Amino acid sequence: MNDEKTKLFREVLFLRNYANQTINTYIKAVNNFYIFSYNEKPSQNDLYNFALSLKAKNLSLSYIKNSVMAVKLYSEIIFGDKLHGNFLSSYRSERKLPDVLSVDEIKLVLSNIDNLKHKTIISLIYSCGLRISECVNLKINDIDSNRMFIKVIQSKGNKDRYVPLSEKMLLLLREYYKVLKPKFFLFEGQVKEFYSARSIQTILKAALYKTNIKKKISVHSLRHSFATHLLEQGTDISLNQKILGHKNIKTTLLYTQISKSQLSQIANPFDKF
Repeated sequence: MNDEKTKLFREVLFLRNYANQTINTYIKAVNNFYIFSYNEKPSQNDLYNFALSLKAKNLSLSYIKNSVMAVKLYSEIIFGDKLHGNFLSSYRSERKLPDVLSVDEIKLVLSNIDNLKHKTIISLIYSCGLRISECVNLKINDIDSNRMFIKVIQSKGNKDRYVPLSEKMLLLLREYYKVLKPKFFLFEGQVKEFYSARSIQTILKAALYKTNIKKKISVHSLRHSFATHLLEQGTDISLNQKILGHKNIKTTLLYTQISKSQLSQIANPFDKF
């Protein structure tokens, strides 16, 4: 992928107010397309075959759609050619329910993290239902201890939102601040200004290794767990949507299929035998 074209592509997406994470994702997708096709100028046939290659790798529908969208935008911006992704319009997607941790399993994971900074990071992601990118980009000034909120700035979809801050989490944050004394970003890295997402994944993986939890768990699973636990304690689904920052309530409704409290309300006809 030509450096000048990459620069122009990035600049135009920036002018269109795309989030930095989205811009980087699209540029990576276009680079993957060029590795696949070796063609300087994308064609409709190249795009179709690229999508086929991604499907052959068992990649998710959202990944394929984002990759196709990236190449379409690149073709339009750089070459003035509008490609279409109509071949994905009737795609039959699979809805897989994510694994979530119970409250007791969350406690077990946290009990296996001794480092204060590491425990604060994992606790905050769970207790606020944060995406990993939102966590690493948090600044000290985003913590509003008077109103007991955290302001999540320019998250997915370039939208700000407030998430509630628990009393216990505030105490842990204050302890962390007194010891680590961060200056700008809440969680600073050794090389970069902010902590890396990869390091956070490593922290959780190490904690899980010390437990007997066999579920397929990632850092994002903490967000899924938080959302599920909110529903189980009776939080209204629309409020849950706002806290999580979901654009479409259908995304939030997914957790009703995981919630133990809601599933347990169903009377099993077998019990009548």
